[in-house]
Amino acid sequence: MKKYMYLLLVLMTMITSCDTQKKAIIMAQPQIVEKNLDQPTKKAKNIIFMVGDGMGITQISSGLYSNNNQLHLERINTIGLHKCYAYDDLITDSAAGATAFACGIKTYNGAIGVGPDTIPVQTILEEAELKGLKTGMIATSTIDHATPASFAAHNKYRKNYEEIVLDFLDSGCEILIGGGQKSFDRREMDDRNLTKEFTKNGYTVVSHVDKTINEIDMTAVEKLLYYTADSSPLPAAQGRDYLKPASELSINHLNKNNEDGFFLLIEGSQIDWGGHANDANMIITEMIDFDNTIGAVLDFAEKDGNTLVVITADHETGGFAIQKGSKLNDLKTEFTSDYHTADLIPVFAFGPGEEDFNGIYENTELYHKMRAAFGWGSK
Repeated sequence: MKKYMYLLLVLMTMITSCDTQKKAIIMAQPQIVEKNLDQPTKKAKNIIFMVGDGMGITQISSGLYSNNNQLHLERINTIGLHKCYAYDDLITDSAAGATAFACGIKTYNGAIGVGPDTIPVQTILEEAELKGLKTGMIATSTIDHATPASFAAHNKYRKNYEEIVLDFLDSGCEILIGGGQKSFDRREMDDRNLTKEFTKNGYTVVSHVDKTINEIDMTAVEKLLYYTADSSPLPAAQGRDYLKPASELSINHLNKNNEDGFFLLIEGSQIDWGGHANDANMIITEMIDFDNTIGAVLDFAEKDGNTLVVITADHETGGFAIQKGSKLNDLKTEFTSDYHTADLIPVFAFGPGEEDFNGIYENTELYHKMRAAFGWGSK
């Protein structure tokens, strides 16, 4: 009996010792202090959220080293990293990635503004509209593509384009600029002409065939729907040049006589397409086009003082690498994939609340950090 009691005592001592060691290890770890996102240092009146689709570190590097070693991104000192994985897949797509930004939730690949259960979740753009802010979306893809769609629509599948643009009709969004005119006025799912319906809803609807973005007179415009292409816009290398002027036009319009502020999404969509095509030149030209737009946005934010600019990507595309033998403005590159990768993604922030964007965090945190910057608190 004493023998068994002794063994029991030894066993209990070992368990206690292990538990003590475990606690010691835990206590030795640095304590992570969560910043109170409910009390930003300074409230942002406006947020401009910029997404370089497919833009990882190497895409940024290739633009830098192909542009005489300089980018406007270098003007920003606050930089973080986000974890871009989807709800059920380490490799995210643009729909799940953008829904994380827009709604603050992880969801399945292909989901547009809905959770894993396909139930719609309110987006930050929709909340901005409800709070009286003006909103806008610009893309170098079709305007119903995954990234912009996830901010102003709710659909179980990203390629239901004609259903997605129906949600835009009720979004209240003051600015919509991108390709995809055929989803509006030559529809297959019904015989509705959404160009006419948007006009009845107070939009000035303009096609690239009739006017360039620089030719649009905004003096009498309340809301603008501008078609930049019937389907997908051209790549920058083939002459597409509207992203910077469209962004400047949109900022000026949304900011004019506006005491409540605005939320603007700007997407450089085709960096991603260069990755899918394993086309380094396309990545570089699209990256530089996006960065030129970043420069214009930062110019506004610096003068305004009340605008938070957040720049990131949904994921990296192509497993893009700069190889041995590369020189400034003459890169040797390779790809490991023609799809997305699971790389951590950089986040650049400038303006009121930028300090909250340091560190490494989930992609969903961008939603919460932007809400906090607006002074709306965290959910």
